[in-house]
Amino acid sequence: MTIRPADLHTIPLFEGITEAHLAELLEAFERVTLQPGDVLFEAGTEPRHFLLLVRGEVTLEQEGEARFRLSPIAPIGELGAITGLYRNTRAVATEASEVYRIGVVALLRFFESHGDVAFPFYHNLVKIVADKVHRDIMRLEVMRANLIRTQKAMKELRSSVLEAEETPISKLVCDTLDDLIEHNRRGHYMVTPAYALSTCVRLDTGMLVPVSAMSDGCLKLVRLPGAAPGSEVSFVLVIPTGEIPMSGKVRQVSDEGVIVDLDLLIDEYAKKLAEHLTRVQMLDFVV
Repeated sequence: MTIRPADLHTIPLFEGITEAHLAELLEAFERVTLQPGDVLFEAGTEPRHFLLLVRGEVTLEQEGEARFRLSPIAPIGELGAITGLYRNTRAVATEASEVYRIGVVALLRFFESHGDVAFPFYHNLVKIVADKVHRDIMRLEVMRANLIRTQKAMKELRSSVLEAEETPISKLVCDTLDDLIEHNRRGHYMVTPAYALSTCVRLDTGMLVPVSAMSDGCLKLVRLPGAAPGSEVSFVLVIPTGEIPMSGKVRQVSDEGVIVDLDLLIDEYAKKLAEHLTRVQMLDFVV
């Protein structure tokens, strides 16, 4: 199937780009025919192509379940291809299909030599991402309101159980509620530091270990040599604006990393940590 440059105007990424420029972009693509069952990419893989579905149907699967069924004309995993984020879905053709594709490196080279196409393309990309973040924030606010309501209800239920006559299951109910209430505390929710806000810890040996997630009460480290659950540890948190001496106790050790519950910080360091967390969190927030 042959698509016209004007057909691309139905895709937000190509809004405002002239047909002449879109024609140049289309010439850089190669045409690929797919049979039912052909896989375009797997979850967890690095994006290698920017893809446009022009005929047929492609399904995006997550954990074996179909999340979306795409019909022409549609980009496939365009944000991952442009940003380099690893795929979080599996894309498979569910009927005889045709896609236009261009390698990520080739696309970037095209943009380098065609700035008049690259500028509106990236401008559209920023708008799309901003809209997505805004929608995500709205959904998170709904979830946050539900969490607060649930937390309050659990505290009231725990009080009612403690005031009532003790029964064989009273302790089990109270312990379960205590665990849930503690787990849902705001301080336990961690954020991931962005590359631009590099965050790591310096061990006594001088080794720098990246921080993969953090909150005001704990850190998740990529690794921590010799760490075992319950062991006491100390290190220096290295952030773009300075350093913060820290200590704590290892809560969990797994292939995914090491979680350390932090000891209380003196006011000066607690303020510096709070400021850094705010900068990290602001990257997930649209004002």
